[in-house]
Amino acid sequence: MHEFRLNGVELALPSGLATPAILEKLAEGTYEEDEARAADRCVRPGFRVLELGAGIGYVTALCAQRTAPANVLSVEANPDLLPVIEATLARNGLSGVSVMHGAATGPVEEGAMAEFAVSEGYTGSSLDGKGRGVRVPLVSVHDLIRAHKPHVVLMDVEGAEAEMFNRPWKCPLRFCVMELHPRKYHARTIKKIVDFMSAMDMTYDPVTSRGKVLGFRKVWGAADGVEE
Repeated sequence: MHEFRLNGVELALPSGLATPAILEKLAEGTYEEDEARAADRCVRPGFRVLELGAGIGYVTALCAQRTAPANVLSVEANPDLLPVIEATLARNGLSGVSVMHGAATGPVEEGAMAEFAVSEGYTGSSLDGKGRGVRVPLVSVHDLIRAHKPHVVLMDVEGAEAEMFNRPWKCPLRFCVMELHPRKYHARTIKKIVDFMSAMDMTYDPVTSRGKVLGFRKVWGAADGVEE
């Protein structure tokens, strides 16, 4: 078992789950630093958070600490990570978070399943990747948004984001941060995502954007006052 502490979050990974590169980032404190910065920027007390791609539960825990465990819904497709996420939350006194097993995507029929490729070291696992194949439930992002009504959406779903922007999200969205995967789709798909966010009165957020991580925040009117 490998144990770490990042930004006040206690983490423990079973031996053999992570690659040396992942363990090195955890030891250096650079693991998911962009995602952690996004959680610090976006999540505020009382905000509901939808996290798509929970990983080992590190950012999940950060979100739960900033709002409340009951306000966080995290979705993870890799079945190997579910007990790790639950252990992370329990270790940090955050067991009230809702953790769902499934691969988030666009519109799907109820009960739909798909082959999910689990890669070595767990990062990079995806619906269209290479690795050990497992059957996982498909979960519609629109159903999740309708049920949870998030103020914040954080996603790292290894290319599945391309299918999530075909109709408006009906929720009180304030921030959305996603990792793009331009090798998996055409530049037109990125433009579609940006146009979709703009149509929902969301604008580019330079604080949470870096490299392939693209952040958006709500556009506030003059009567709404100055944002923090």
